[in-house]
Amino acid sequence: MTEVILHVYDVTNSGSENTNNTILQINRFFKDGIGIGGIFHSAVQVYEEDEWSFGFCEQGTGVFCCPAKQNPMYTYRETIVLGKTSLSKSKVNQVLRELSREWPGNLYDLLSKNCNHFCNEFCESLGVPKLPGWVNRFANAGDTAVEIAETTAMRFRQAKTEIVTASKVAYRFLAGITSNNTTQGSPGSLVGTDRSNPRFQQPAWFKNLVAAGARPSTSATLENGDDQVQKPQQQRQESVPASLRSHEM
Repeated sequence: MTEVILHVYDVTNSGSENTNNTILQINRFFKDGIGIGGIFHSAVQVYEEDEWSFGFCEQGTGVFCCPAKQNPMYTYRETIVLGKTSLSKSKVNQVLRELSREWPGNLYDLLSKNCNHFCNEFCESLGVPKLPGWVNRFANAGDTAVEIAETTAMRFRQAKTEIVTASKVAYRFLAGITSNNTTQGSPGSLVGTDRSNPRFQQPAWFKNLVAAGARPSTSATLENGDDQVQKPQQQRQESVPASLRSHEM
């Protein structure tokens, strides 16, 4: 059994002193001040005096080692003992060879495949706990934000497609109604032979109303299912009483 040790660094390799100082201030505030996290590099030490980590390179593996606590690219911060591994030294070397093949340097990604992700997988292979959450919290939060943004964009595209499809269906439906209202069919039947869509006919009295500009007679009735308007009954002429006619004469 041997200890597995995590070494944590402040990421101060930007090449700009102002930027590096800003990162140090961020880490002091968010990690030392309120304990949330910061911008960190990490490496794992086991058996040897070297520490193992992962970084970007254009060709070959991104897995590399350097003397513990002495990575020249970053500023050393602290050491955390993660636990003990039961793997032998030869078995640990075998694990490192496998990880070297699985972690090419050109796949390095600041949010989804960085040095902290590598150390987590290495620790899992060693059978010890993963890194404390604060070490990689900023990268995890950024990766989650990107995933949420992508998912939201996909849902907007789906919603847009559904709205366009519904609009087309509604347009065809309304166009069918308009076409039906402007086409005369046989009385009491649907216009055309397609009965799959709902059709609407204007009653004959309504057509007469539009044509004549008058309300339909109240005596109009529909007979035998035909939209035929009966002529209103002729009004009876009032007969003049015989006594009045004889008087006039």
